[in-house]
Amino acid sequence: MTKKPKPGKPTKKPKETQPPGPSTGDAAEAAVVSLVNIERAKAGCKPLKPSGGLADLAGAFSLDMALRGFFDHTDPDGLTPWDRASAAGITTLGGENIARGQADAEAVMAAWMGSPGHRANILNCDYKTIGVGVQNGLGGPWWTQEFGY
Repeated sequence: MTKKPKPGKPTKKPKETQPPGPSTGDAAEAAVVSLVNIERAKAGCKPLKPSGGLADLAGAFSLDMALRGFFDHTDPDGLTPWDRASAAGITTLGGENIARGQADAEAVMAAWMGSPGHRANILNCDYKTIGVGVQNGLGGPWWTQEFGY
């Protein structure tokens, strides 16, 4: 038998089991893909196709940055995006964009498009696939885009 809380009395929240917080979800990731493809169309590039493998890689890296509190393409273990991709069985990685702190897909895309290096990845017409990962956390959200050939 479980006790019902008394009216007006707050119930105790369960302890967080997955710090630093839940992923912002598929909607934000899909919005980034859509916004990337809008920008690519303006530049005359073909749209990128979502890749489950690249999405898994991006999501894992966003989570890793949030959990370990770093912000760099090379993780604290010295692994580069290509090292992580290779370990995941991905041989077609072309580039990676990361960002943190932007509240939504529109804000992170504005930041990336305002940066020459990030913009170059987004508008690289040689890329064919994309994966996006977003993770909430202190100092976040943490965003990762992985681009593939």
